[in-house]
This record gives sequence, structure tokens and C-alpha cells, in this order.
Amino acid sequence: MNKYARRTVLLSLSAGLLASTLTACTKTSSGDGKSERVLRIATNDYVNENEYFRQQFTELFEFANPNIKLEFVSTLDERFRYSESSDPNDKPKDPADRLSELMTGDNPPDVVMIDYDHLPELVSSNVLKQLDQDIAKDKFDTSDIAPPVIEGIKRAGDGKIYALAPTFDSYALIYNKKMFDEAGVPYPADKITWDQTFDLARRLSKGEGANRKFGFAFSTFSSRASNLNYGMRVYTEPLQLRMFDDNAEKMTVDSDQWEKVWKTLLQLKTEKLLPQPSDDLKRRGSNEDHPFQDDEFLSGRVAMSLIDYRDVGSVANVMKNAHNYKGLTPFDWDVVTIPVHPETPENGYGIRLDGLMGISAKAQNTEDAWKFIKFINGEEWARLKGSSSSSLMARQKYIKPKDGAEFNIKAFTTLLPAPAVEDKLYRKLPNLYQVRTIGNRKLQDVSVNNLQVREALKQWQSEGDALLQKMKDNPNASVDH
Repeated sequence: MNKYARRTVLLSLSAGLLASTLTACTKTSSGDGKSERVLRIATNDYVNENEYFRQQFTELFEFANPNIKLEFVSTLDERFRYSESSDPNDKPKDPADRLSELMTGDNPPDVVMIDYDHLPELVSSNVLKQLDQDIAKDKFDTSDIAPPVIEGIKRAGDGKIYALAPTFDSYALIYNKKMFDEAGVPYPADKITWDQTFDLARRLSKGEGANRKFGFAFSTFSSRASNLNYGMRVYTEPLQLRMFDDNAEKMTVDSDQWEKVWKTLLQLKTEKLLPQPSDDLKRRGSNEDHPFQDDEFLSGRVAMSLIDYRDVGSVANVMKNAHNYKGLTPFDWDVVTIPVHPETPENGYGIRLDGLMGISAKAQNTEDAWKFIKFINGEEWARLKGSSSSSLMARQKYIKPKDGAEFNIKAFTTLLPAPAVEDKLYRKLPNLYQVRTIGNRKLQDVSVNNLQVREALKQWQSEGDALLQKMKDNPNASVDH
């Protein structure tokens, strides 16, 4: 059976399963509910060329509602669809700005696909319709929606709901029970702090050279496991530690708090709690037969690591089929929440709300817009998609480990996305990321003993201030530093 035939069968089955729900949903104020209507959806993609988007979010709705014609509006700059401009000052319009223009224009979209970081700005601009009244009127159950989704959305909307998302992704801390048991160290717990995590790592790290075992890694992937620049981002995002002020005019890194962060991260390297690239090369040379030598966790080299939910299934599958991998000795494992800071104990890292959607305040078809959002975020949609999605369902009832794996899946659904504090500035100043690049370079200088921590932060502050001034004079210019 080819993929088109399979899709037809899937849609037919899905339509049957959803029949009772759709019967209730198709009643409209237009009489028999069968008159053709147009629903305009704005998304930051070239939807007509993206089969995945339609399969993920719209195909079932279109099949079940043939009288509602979906019209897609892209927020991407059409001028740069196939090539870049020869004019260095001619930059693509930011999708978030383009979306705002569409929502306030003469022919606004009805449904808008939103980035979570952009949600607070849209709420404060009053361009989104509040959904609480629709939710209450239709008795749409939100009690089963996972905290990272529903509480994260409320946090961005001053306690109110302006959008919903059917799926999300999250990080957790995965740990090797065997290594803990052998060292006589207690397992980590949900909402363990970063300091407690690093203390455990000290008790778990042992050995020398290629045979050394490490207590912690920032990622299971060797390229990121000991990367302090990546670690700095993971560590500071939940803290909402700022690099510059509210207007991106002055750096704020020459501070005691930034000094403490850098010293904490550098200590991990000094004490050899993280796998280092040089040791990694030795390990590969001495253990070429291990089937997962490039994975710090599966190789049994690291006791704890941060891990994306999408990668946990691979760990479970490898352990389940360990007998098929020569050189692999299976071990017991589990996950807890990603470590937290006492100052911001609810904030996680890397939580992404997939398919976040709202209704334009100027929408011309608010009834079908709400029907669409209710459909995609409803229980039936979650039930149909839950078994095949690589993401977590927003509906907790359908958040289950796949293939019979057993682990603490609530570790992925406990913490909330950290509020965005600099998103608008990054969109206003396209080259603002270069400020972080300076910091990355200075941190590297400190790590090889070329600079002291505070001196490096002072240099980052000074060079960053000069860079911000250049960008203030010309926001789109390419900046050399």
C-alpha cells in the first residue's frame, strides 16, 4: 500500500472515530451548517509546499468539515522564497512583524500560528481574542492539559488563555541507576537543584583517562556534553539572566551573578565532572567496539545527562533490544525533572509548545476559528495522534511511554517554559546574537587559563557595549567584532 492509500485509510478511520464529536461541532449560526465558508490560517511556513503541516494539523479537520475551505497565509517574506537579495541592507521581514501587520490589516487571518516567545507581545498589543469565554461556553475541558502548556500559556497571558497548543516538547535529567548503586549514591529526585546535581556528580565521577566515569553531561551527544557555551545557555535561561538592558543599549554581564555562573560552570571542567573532548578521543581509541561510543549516556560513561523527550524513546528501544547490540551491557535508568534554580523553581529549559494557535481579534470567521482550535486541541485528536507523535501530547491522558517502557514521564510535564525576556529585541536587531558570540569566546579564553573570570566579563561588557552602539546606528548592518 503506498503512502497516499495509507493516508486515505487513516482519514477514513479517523473520520469514523470522530463522528460523534463532529456532529456536535458542525452546528453553526448559518442554519444547516453546510454552507461553504472560508477559514484563513496564518502560519510561518510555505504551507502549500509543506505536507507535514497539513498532515499534522489540518487534514483531519478538512476531511471532517468539507464545507469549510482553509485558506493559508504565510508570514514568511515571499521576496526571499527562492534566493537572497544582493543588497546586504535588504533583509527578509521578520515573520512575527509580518504576522502583526496581517492581524491589524484590512483582511486579517482568522487563526494564527504563534511562537510562544511572541505570545506576550501579541497579548499586550490586543491583537488576539481571549479564549476563556469560548472555553467556558462550550465547557471545553482544560483540566487535563499538561502544566507546561496550560500554565505556560496563562503565564504569557497574565492569567488568561489567548492560545492553545496540541503538543509540546521538554527536557529532563536521565540517570544510570547502575552507576549510582555501585557508588552508593542516592538517586536524584524531581526538582533537584543544580547545586545538588553537581554535588552528586562529584560523588559519581571516578577513574582516569579513557576509563574515567563522569557524573554529569549537558547532553547525551558528545558534541554538546561538555560544551560550556551550551551549558551556559541551559543554566541561565531558567534564571532569566540578562546579557543587556531592556533596550539592548547597555551590557549587564559585569556583575556578581554572572561571575558566580561562570565560576560554577568552569568548576565542572576543573574537577573533571564533565566528559572532555580530549578524553573522548582516547575513549574512542580504546573502545571502538562499543556500538554507542558517540553517546555519552548509552556508552555507560556518564551517570547523568540532560535529554530531550524525543531522544528518550531511543534509549528505551536500545535497552529493550540490547541483545542485538554486540558489546552493549544493558542497565536500569530513569528520569527526573531537569535541575532547577531555587530562585525560579518552576522554570524549565527548552520547553517548546508545538502548534500554538490563537484567534485574531479582528477575525472575520471567529466561530469556525474556535471550532478549528477546539478540534485540534481536543481529546479525540490527541487520542488519534498520541501513538504516532514524537512529541508529547498536551492532553495528559495520552502522555504515555511507548513500546512498554517504564520511566517517570511526569518529569517532562512538571516544569514551565521560562518567560521570554529578550525575544522582541532579537527581532528588532537581527545581529544581536553576536553579543552572545563574544561571551562564548571569552568563556573559552577563561577555560584555557588565558583570562580571569571577572576580567573576561569586563571585556565582554566593553566589547558588547561597542557592538550594541553599532547596531543602534544601523540595526541591519553586518557587524565585525
